[in-house]
Amino acid sequence: MEGTVDGFRYGAVTPVAAYLMACLGGALGLRCIVRSLINEQSWKPGWLALGATSIGCGIWTMHFIAMIGFQVEETRIRYDTALTVLSLIVAILVVGIGVFIVGYRGAGAASLTLAGVITGLGVAAMHYLGMAAMRMNGDVQYDASTVGLSILIAIAAATAALWAAVSVRGFLMSLGASLVMGVAVSGMHYTAMAAVDVHLHSSAGAWSGDSPTSLLLPMLLGPIVFLLLAGVVVMFDPLLVLGDGEWNRPVGQGPKPQSASRRGNSGSRTGRW
Repeated sequence: MEGTVDGFRYGAVTPVAAYLMACLGGALGLRCIVRSLINEQSWKPGWLALGATSIGCGIWTMHFIAMIGFQVEETRIRYDTALTVLSLIVAILVVGIGVFIVGYRGAGAASLTLAGVITGLGVAAMHYLGMAAMRMNGDVQYDASTVGLSILIAIAAATAALWAAVSVRGFLMSLGASLVMGVAVSGMHYTAMAAVDVHLHSSAGAWSGDSPTSLLLPMLLGPIVFLLLAGVVVMFDPLLVLGDGEWNRPVGQGPKPQSASRRGNSGSRTGRW
């Protein structure tokens, strides 16, 4: 028997909230990566790790906020705690691999392609691990072609995000890149969800796991609090907020000319002496 799948139980609330979390994680992650590149005296591994964790938490939080709106009308859905936690760890680790590759090797074609493929496959793995954590009175099956499309979207989104991380400097440019990144990540998620079919068991059986409200909502608090704390770090770092130093100028452009008032003051002082 086919189950009736609904991915929008609460209407637009969960997709919009999920998108905003993906954008927040992307924006914080991009700014942290920029911070590691604009100042050689900064602790580069720390900024890259903070950026990777921000992006990973944003993607994971986006997924499970969206999953709160997912239901199969004929059966309850529960979640396995261990697999749910593992999906968060995978998201952070694989994003970290991609971030560290481009952070240290730059955005050359080879390194960017390698980092994008690794990160995209990791994001897809996070998604499908999260789906594997579901427990219900039925089996989840996938359309292979739609799954393949979702993986390609994940790789393209990861590659674009990593390119933006090492190529975009200005605050507004990073903000725009994070909005596009949120669209790509959300698009990957809902493309993957379009591949889902649920085949119900003929008889009701017992299955273990925690309900979405008892597991997902408390677990979401941790990554959300982390993203808020990362936001505080970014807000109190002038290099990240202002974005008006040497790193924000086109390549080859010289230093800003001295202002007329300062030249005038300097000249008049010399004349007096």
